[in-house]
Amino acid sequence: MNVLKQVLTIAGSDSGGGAGIQGDIKAMSANGVFALSVITAVTAQNTEEVTDVFELPVSIIAAQLDAVFDDFEIAAVKTGMLSSAAVISTVVRLLKPQQVGQLVVDPVMISKSGQALLKPEAVEALTKDLFPLALLVTPNVHEAQQLSGIEIKTLADARRAAKVIAQFGCHHVLIKGGHLIAERGTDLLYDGRFFQIYKGEFIDTTHTHGTGCTFASAITAQLARGKSVPDAVQAAKTYVTEAIRHSLAIGHGKGPTNHFYFLQGNGAQ
Repeated sequence: MNVLKQVLTIAGSDSGGGAGIQGDIKAMSANGVFALSVITAVTAQNTEEVTDVFELPVSIIAAQLDAVFDDFEIAAVKTGMLSSAAVISTVVRLLKPQQVGQLVVDPVMISKSGQALLKPEAVEALTKDLFPLALLVTPNVHEAQQLSGIEIKTLADARRAAKVIAQFGCHHVLIKGGHLIAERGTDLLYDGRFFQIYKGEFIDTTHTHGTGCTFASAITAQLARGKSVPDAVQAAKTYVTEAIRHSLAIGHGKGPTNHFYFLQGNGAQ
């Protein structure tokens, strides 16, 4: 009997369906695993903006975590939006006893429209308490700048920032470099000793809503299926590039990536 690997995402919801929990589940499913979810916050958002955020009580976050770990054999975990120190503390407290070997932390800090998704006072809890548990941390350029204090415009800048972020205790750092001015579409992986560069095609489209969540979730799924970190990153990059290439011009703002672009009759734009 072929049982799918079970992978957990811990994140906020996106009523627009392209990012957050909804985007994570789609990306994980598209990469061949069964997705489980723990919702940390409910956001009111669409392709144009985030209009409101409601953080769930930590008791219900804890209850969700207990429920999934009590019943499922979880091969990997990905965290996304953890909006406050209290939420981070709850997640850390319940993840530690599970000894999750494959934890991917996507440090969601701000939405594409500029809405803060992580309270400033929670950054220390994120780096001090959660990062040391992580196999991989996946900041984009803006998040890497905030975490490292280094302005990033080139790959050399990204290398310096990755070294700073690694000092928080995570095993690997992947700086998602889609916004790099000098090397667009290039990502940088650091394992504490060596760097690996993933050059990719930069697809000129505005429809990129959920790209970061999708990339990190695809990596997590590939790790659960047995790939090494470098190979999981490569497989996920190939996937997300095609999801962006076939992105959907829906809504009136930045449309979502097309998580199931490979299905026939998917209406890709």
